[in-house]
Amino acid sequence: MTSEVPPVQFLLVDDLEENLLALEALLQRDGLQCLKARSGDEALEMLLVHDVALALLDVQMPGMDGFELAEFMRGNERARHIPIIFLTAGSADLQRRFRGYEAGAVDFIQKPIEGDILRSKANVFFDLYEQRRQIVAQRDELAKLAHALQGADRRKNEFLAILGHELRNPIMALGAGLHLLERREGTDMARNIRGQMDRHVRHVSRLVEDLLDIARIDQGKISLNKERIILQDALTFAIEASQPSIDAAGHALAVDMPDAPVWIEADYTRIAQIASNLLNNAAKYTPPGGAIRLTAQIVDDRIEIAVADNGIGIPAEMQAKIFDIFAQVRSGKNGGQEGLGIGLALVKQLVELHDGDIRLASSDPASGSVFVVRLPLPCC
Repeated sequence: MTSEVPPVQFLLVDDLEENLLALEALLQRDGLQCLKARSGDEALEMLLVHDVALALLDVQMPGMDGFELAEFMRGNERARHIPIIFLTAGSADLQRRFRGYEAGAVDFIQKPIEGDILRSKANVFFDLYEQRRQIVAQRDELAKLAHALQGADRRKNEFLAILGHELRNPIMALGAGLHLLERREGTDMARNIRGQMDRHVRHVSRLVEDLLDIARIDQGKISLNKERIILQDALTFAIEASQPSIDAAGHALAVDMPDAPVWIEADYTRIAQIASNLLNNAAKYTPPGGAIRLTAQIVDDRIEIAVADNGIGIPAEMQAKIFDIFAQVRSGKNGGQEGLGIGLALVKQLVELHDGDIRLASSDPASGSVFVVRLPLPCC
């Protein structure tokens, strides 16, 4: 929702109340707010707390006259740039005009005032003030965008560095494996080497899929193929896909799902992708021999899917950023990482495409993390 635009304020200074009321009525229009002062001292107090587009000053006032007020304004950092129009009932000789312009006036208007002339001149300054305010707002918005772009550029550079590291290692391993195969063909070692190469090929394939998902996220091209599916089937498939990562780390996986089939309108592949990403993340950030739990339950008119682990948790300063693309939590004593940091960003987008939501329910180093996904159930 856009915030309401504040009115343009202008200042009227005259020692006679009837003159102030007449000038206010003459100049008032939508989007304007009139500030009225009966003396120079009162006007200076107002200028300390209000930004005004124009000041109309009566020249002949008891105490501080209009010229003196203008000189005080020009000596004040906050008020020095406010345009001043003098209103005078006295003679308009050159000496008085010179003093007024020297004090910072942009114009003199002789009383009795012609309404059309005053409105026309005042409106020029009101419009200029509004344009300056819009320019400032645009400048601030551009500054925010520039800051965001710098952050995105920095994250992309980090991502490219990670990608180079992630791709270099398995490619080097594949090259070494091919060289060894030439020398160990037909031996047990060759079979072991093929197994290692197969794992590295799967790793590179996953990185390529991550790259494709980054492009889809960036271009908004991730789409769904919704149909009526059984939730447990998609979750079971996700468990099977994640089982190698879980088993490799020696984790224990507990699963708790409703006995009766839960039918939802969803993309089977994407639901499996959501759950497998969360399970893989749990396996990745849980020390060997940890515990992971997947639960699904119906709460009100929604299905809740929770993935919990007893891993290293997410630092407090990272918790607000974990659904941002390229955001990563360092794991292990040496800060090693795996993957490109897009898993949770992709999960969030897939969940929202299903009209659902995802949140980090809890996370700390003592008890691990719990992610909760909520998806709507069919209305009938």
